[in-house]
Amino acid sequence: MKINTTRFGELEVDKKDIITFGEGILGFENLKDFFVVDPGDQTLILWLQSSEDGATAFPMIEPKIFKPDYTVNLLPAELNSLKLENLSNASIYTILTIPQDVTTMSANLKAPVVINNKTKKARQIVLQDSKLEVKFEMYSELKKYIVSYHSDDSVRTKANATSAPSVVEQTVETQIPTSENLQEL
Repeated sequence: MKINTTRFGELEVDKKDIITFGEGILGFENLKDFFVVDPGDQTLILWLQSSEDGATAFPMIEPKIFKPDYTVNLLPAELNSLKLENLSNASIYTILTIPQDVTTMSANLKAPVVINNKTKKARQIVLQDSKLEVKFEMYSELKKYIVSYHSDDSVRTKANATSAPSVVEQTVETQIPTSENLQEL
């Protein structure tokens, strides 16, 4: 199906990629159907785009990227509501707030988005842990991750050794987001 969005223009979305929030997103309870957009801009930020309202999209990121010790503990009723036995078949994201000054961007660790990868049912769940922040300033942690991230693409890239021997012999780093790239948000 074709969905016209304010941020990304017209997108072709397969019905199997629609994620259903039975209760909506906090503050947007009337919107139930969303899909994930990876803009391919190497910022590590994905977008949770409404399929019902082209102007509504939430920036989100996997919290393990900037906070490796982040854990989500769901109550049995919360797992049940998503038809999950545990979180092994789930994706977890935190919604971001990205102000004009990107260095003050924050992630809502208190209310992550949990998606059942098999059923595509999702919920934004307010966790019981009082130590978790609604506005966790994570720019510096994200920047540390980006700076330390290395990828050896030569393992995955098949190059013809006769036409480009130096490519096969060298370790190629994937271009990853930098603070300059993040400033473009």
